[in-house]
Amino acid sequence: SKNNKVTAGVDFIKELTNKGTKPKNKNAHAEKKVTKEIPKPVINTATQKVKPNIAAKVVDPAIKVLPKENERNILITSALPYVNNVPHLGNIIGSTLSADVYARYCRARGYNTVYFCGTDEYGTATETKALEEGVSCQALCDKYNAIHNDVYKWFDLSFDLFGRTTTQKQTEIAQEIFFKNYENGNIVKESMTQLYCEKCSRFLADRYVEGICPNCKYDDARGDQCDACGKLLNATDLIEPRCKLDNNKPITKESNHLFLDLAKLQSEIEKAFKQSAEEGKWSANGINITQSWLKEGLKPRCITRDLKWGTPVPLEGYEDKVFYVWFDAPIGYPSITANYTDEWAKWWKNPDNVKLYQFMGKDNVPFHSVIFPGSEIGTGEKWTVVNHISTCEYLNYEGGKFSKSRNVGVFGNNAQDTGIPPSVWRYYLLSVRPETSDSMFTWNEFITKNNSELLNNLGNFVNRGIRFIFSKYDGVIPKADFSGALETDLIKDINVLLKQYVETLEAVKLRAGLSIAMTISARGNQYLQEANLSNALFDESRPKCDAVVATAANLIYLISAIIGPYMPASAESICRQLNAPLRTIPDEFTMDILEGHKLGGAEYLFTRIDEKMEQTWKATYGTGSN
Repeated sequence: SKNNKVTAGVDFIKELTNKGTKPKNKNAHAEKKVTKEIPKPVINTATQKVKPNIAAKVVDPAIKVLPKENERNILITSALPYVNNVPHLGNIIGSTLSADVYARYCRARGYNTVYFCGTDEYGTATETKALEEGVSCQALCDKYNAIHNDVYKWFDLSFDLFGRTTTQKQTEIAQEIFFKNYENGNIVKESMTQLYCEKCSRFLADRYVEGICPNCKYDDARGDQCDACGKLLNATDLIEPRCKLDNNKPITKESNHLFLDLAKLQSEIEKAFKQSAEEGKWSANGINITQSWLKEGLKPRCITRDLKWGTPVPLEGYEDKVFYVWFDAPIGYPSITANYTDEWAKWWKNPDNVKLYQFMGKDNVPFHSVIFPGSEIGTGEKWTVVNHISTCEYLNYEGGKFSKSRNVGVFGNNAQDTGIPPSVWRYYLLSVRPETSDSMFTWNEFITKNNSELLNNLGNFVNRGIRFIFSKYDGVIPKADFSGALETDLIKDINVLLKQYVETLEAVKLRAGLSIAMTISARGNQYLQEANLSNALFDESRPKCDAVVATAANLIYLISAIIGPYMPASAESICRQLNAPLRTIPDEFTMDILEGHKLGGAEYLFTRIDEKMEQTWKATYGTGSN
């Protein structure tokens, strides 16, 4: 039965992984005798024979993507990374890389898609880091925005714009949202007791103060959030607070502030959440965290801070204050869009025609599911509110946590230093994506997945098929009959798996989607084994051999499309080898590379990593327990 065949494909990938060797081929010795030189791959449209209308649409960066009537319009954001550090692998898989996979998938399905991100540059985190480095806040932001940009470019992230929050558009849109809420009676004024450091003459908001968490007793909690238990805090909640700048014990002092009245907006926030979570199939932790907030009952939330570095509050009597970063930061999404196109409102004030997908770590959920939608709803305008939230738990490192201060773990710039290409990093991180529980980065698993899964499954299938076509057919696809039993079975199995792949990606289950893509590749390897692709098959049963190589070439082409969201550089390499355009992700496996088509050449997709590198990399990047 077809289900048994599909299961066999899954078993085959397990067999490859466990053995860590290429599948046995009785005629391997004969194939090694072939010395015909295979060209380096190039695209030559003159020798292409592929079906029309299958190529993925190439977006001209000079033309701004805008929503279209009667099309699927997908607006994707990744949580804005703080500008005060270099992102580590957990940050990258937690939001930016995950969002990139979904954006690439949507584009490959032909959806009208944009993907925005940028550095979150205001607030105490920036002020404290600038003080540490002895530079101005703006200089610090410029330095780290460039570092983030370089890291994400290396990881092949396909933003339509990677922007920042220190822009005029940010000021304009944040102040507009504030004023609309103010006019609608959603802003309340209250005096707050705050911590004040007499030694450095400043109020200690958020990251300027540290102390013991009142909930879990973690002794290094910040004044805005505890990293250990994830609870949001006010600085005055901390036990034994201390000034981060000079370790001085602060006093309490009154200060006037503005609050967004979330209690007043709760019923509308709740209604929007219920509709979005159901329609958009949110991840379970996104739903649970939001429900917990709503169940406790929303309270007015302070949206101002006694700081210099931030979006100015445009209200008389509050000129010396700025907006709290978590009121301000999510407004970075529309402001970055506004820096991409003046017609930004077509994306952000178009809820009937645009679906908003937001990717983040679990600690960012309430800001995206409650506070940001609340500030949008409070304007009384028709804003595009979140349709789907995709959250990650934490990626840990070698039994412990990433730590820049202790030099533990791989940070974005380190990945490049290893000499391992971005596709391998992307594959590994996405295969261990912490979707439902925390996961662990280990060098041993990283090396094993490269050697057993990428090299021996995917790399072997592509390489074996393409090199055989060059050695026996001069790289030209023969005329073939696809009605044989092996081909019929294969096509049925691939269509079952392809349907699962599309359903899985539509539900933003990225890790499972990657697993299905690799199962399709394993089924391709199994097909070549069952067909006994070899010199003997070519010599003794040419029509059967013709069918096998033509089928294999077309399956390789399909695989290039389905791995494209995960490993774009590998997909491009496959298409160069096939001499075919990058293709859309179809609903059905069909033979799109036609008789007479000339392949482009051959190159290895992956290379083996020496197992000894595990100890080298551990020595360089530390272990979580040290």
